[in-house]
Amino acid sequence: MNEPLGEKQIDPRPGAYASRRAYFMILLFAALAIGLFAWHPDNLYLWIKAFHIIAVISWMAGLFYMPRLFIYHTDAAPGSQQSETFKVMERRLLRVIMMPAMMLTWIFGLYLAWSVYDFRGGWLHAKIGLVVLLTGVHMFFSRAVRAFARDENRHSARYWRFMNEAPTVLMILIVILVVVKPFA
Repeated sequence: MNEPLGEKQIDPRPGAYASRRAYFMILLFAALAIGLFAWHPDNLYLWIKAFHIIAVISWMAGLFYMPRLFIYHTDAAPGSQQSETFKVMERRLLRVIMMPAMMLTWIFGLYLAWSVYDFRGGWLHAKIGLVVLLTGVHMFFSRAVRAFARDENRHSARYWRFMNEAPTVLMILIVILVVVKPFA
């Protein structure tokens, strides 16, 4: 199979370029955030909240997509070109999108919890607890990426379909807590 542009996803050159581009964007995002803290506009809360939402959306996109990659990777023969392509996709998704997005989610979220709510409110404590669980799911997926990289996946595609639901359930509960604030 010939790639139409002559570039394969497992080729290290385009991967290195994509990594540099992603790291540049992360640095630019961090510089913007630091600039906001230095500038300290009247609506800093809204800027931080916007960055927090952007980070959460990016993190959740990765958490939703990673198990889908695992499902397809499970069906690929170890060592095959398809398997090697999934390894690259999983590694890049984890390192370039999910890890930075998770860290920014935590940084901006903790800042908001401290500056706006002074870490008070039952709903906030429950939300933070659920975000800790979501981080646990993230770490579980990270270990799975390393297992797939070593061709040591021990789970079926059905298992990964089930695990695909964990981030969804946690996200629903977190959004309900944030919007409804069912207990103060």
